[in-house]
Amino acid sequence: MATVRVTHYSDILCIWAYVCQIRVDELQRNFAGQVELNYCLFPVFGATHEKFDSSWGSRGGVEAYNRHVLEISQQFSHVSVHQDIWLKSAPHSSLPAHLHLLATRLMVQEGKAPEDSFARLAEKMRQAFFAELQDISNADVLLALIEQAELPVNDICQKIQSGQAYAAMASDIQHAQNLSIRSSPTMLFNEDRQRLAGNVGYRIIEANIRELLEQPEAQQTWC
Repeated sequence: MATVRVTHYSDILCIWAYVCQIRVDELQRNFAGQVELNYCLFPVFGATHEKFDSSWGSRGGVEAYNRHVLEISQQFSHVSVHQDIWLKSAPHSSLPAHLHLLATRLMVQEGKAPEDSFARLAEKMRQAFFAELQDISNADVLLALIEQAELPVNDICQKIQSGQAYAAMASDIQHAQNLSIRSSPTMLFNEDRQRLAGNVGYRIIEANIRELLEQPEAQQTWC
């Protein structure tokens, strides 16, 4: 059976990644065994206060960004977003959450955690942040979420303490820079020659997958 490798870049604090995850889940259901999905992370929200000052300072600051996120969420009934998002208990950075997610990814790659562990933990983190206003840059909050996801807390912490998770994070960031990734989420196909970035509808994603599955040789030679 032919398979398509998809690399998915996102930031855990990105509203569009939260909105679009349902399409990634649908893709995996509809193409079970035919899509190999690799989740990668890069820090759009590496320093949230600086981001709001530089990108939103002249447009109303964090209050304006709060309204922006709420306006997006109101278009999609499958996501839940608290009215005070980013106004209260705002994370300082997405990097602590990314670090724990990448430690989880390492556990999956080593066969020490279920295949869906990364996606399951990411879902819990997004729900905690967007719907419940939990500060997912706080280590205690992150450890509690890992426990709720029924994942091996001590083993995940060991991946961080050993430096392995930091190395994985540096690798993801470097690869994103090399590929000029600018948007969250971004999906790469066809050995990184094709990409879909931002709020892309499911049918467009599906069409790309079907084309690669049905005509894999043509993708290498057509010009």
